[in-house]
Amino acid sequence: MSKRIVVLGAGESGAGAAVLAKVKGFDVFVSDMSSIKDVYKQQLDEYEIEWEEGVHTASKILNADEVIKSPGIPSTAPMIQALEAQGTPIISEIELAGRYTDARMICITGSNGKTTTTLLTYHILKRAGLNVGLAGNVGKSLALQVATEQYDYYVIELSSFQLDNMYQFKADIAVLLNITPDHLDRYGYEMQNYVDAKFRITQNQTENDAFIFWNDDPIIGRELGKYALKSRLYPFSEEKEPGVKAYTEDEHLYIETDDSDIFDMAESELALSGRHNLYNSMAAGISARILEIRKEELRAALSDFTGVEHRLEKVASVRGVEFVNDSKATNVNSCWYAMESMTTPVVLILGGKDKGNDYTEIEQLVKDKAHAIVCLGVDNTKLHAFFDGKVPYICDALSMQEAVEKAFAVAQPGDTVLLSPCCASFDLFKSYEDRGRQFKDCVRKL
Repeated sequence: MSKRIVVLGAGESGAGAAVLAKVKGFDVFVSDMSSIKDVYKQQLDEYEIEWEEGVHTASKILNADEVIKSPGIPSTAPMIQALEAQGTPIISEIELAGRYTDARMICITGSNGKTTTTLLTYHILKRAGLNVGLAGNVGKSLALQVATEQYDYYVIELSSFQLDNMYQFKADIAVLLNITPDHLDRYGYEMQNYVDAKFRITQNQTENDAFIFWNDDPIIGRELGKYALKSRLYPFSEEKEPGVKAYTEDEHLYIETDDSDIFDMAESELALSGRHNLYNSMAAGISARILEIRKEELRAALSDFTGVEHRLEKVASVRGVEFVNDSKATNVNSCWYAMESMTTPVVLILGGKDKGNDYTEIEQLVKDKAHAIVCLGVDNTKLHAFFDGKVPYICDALSMQEAVEKAFAVAQPGDTVLLSPCCASFDLFKSYEDRGRQFKDCVRKL
């Protein structure tokens, strides 16, 4: 009798995992407590995979030999607790996919910058002619690609939630950009639990593998000593320091990997601007050089990358006021990066579902650069408690249209209206993408 695999959650990762399990000959059942999108129903039907939506039927789930859990389902969910109580193994889609491919894995995590770094790394590799897939939080499901495609390399963006249920999977190149408080509501409000999840990206690495990380991150620096890392270390930093593999000097970016052949490029030629993007370019550049991408190929790719939607995305200039969509800033540190990169006076749109935020990190930047805040959320109590009296003008909005109109009304020519919310979007929007698109729509109607 074939092994029974149950997939909980039928989004991109769940549907892809189900297809891979089916292709590999398992008895597969998919269950989602929410409704399943039509595109995933069609995919499951095409592979003759049984599914249910709006319910978890215990008798069809608790008899699983192994369960693949969507990253969005918390470990506190009753069905997960029931499975754990009876000892059923629970893994992630990435863990499953890793069992069935020998492709080299370039895996990227961090509290901020991982989407940009993932897409930039993919752009470099693809432009250089490598047979490469894009997966994880961006691109198509890794499991689906392993089932239906044949790539030699994958560039994978990994959230802490995905890393939580990965055990045997190994990254050939692991990138850890930074660690700042995020998702603490999923980690019992214990920062160490979140830090431990991020460091899982290094698990199972051997001396043939590479670990790329930001050398100046205080949390990474503190944690490195706790792990007996076998992988080769590739730290990057803004300043040239002993052992650092990428750094800046005289407004040039330098990358030194294992050879004496140093990559050198003027910062002004980089497609991405801002200090945080400099780090993203360093991380992607080190990965490319480890993979022996030629210097001219890397230089061309770093100079023509077009950036990421909803991440410091310039929308329009209306009567001298610039509008910037940074809806992907769902935590305080992301907003810090956005504010740090601003060179004009700012009208800041903040708010949403608070994940246990401490706004102290952006306090000075907000005082220095913002003359107005529009609080966009169902409950703005915490924002008012922190920011009232720290900027000349603060108001509330209950819709994106209201937020954009109020921000535009208070903005002066030469200002930037910045949507960088610090919070999750789920109080008023379907997702941060929905929030960002509504912002762009409202700006274009001004």
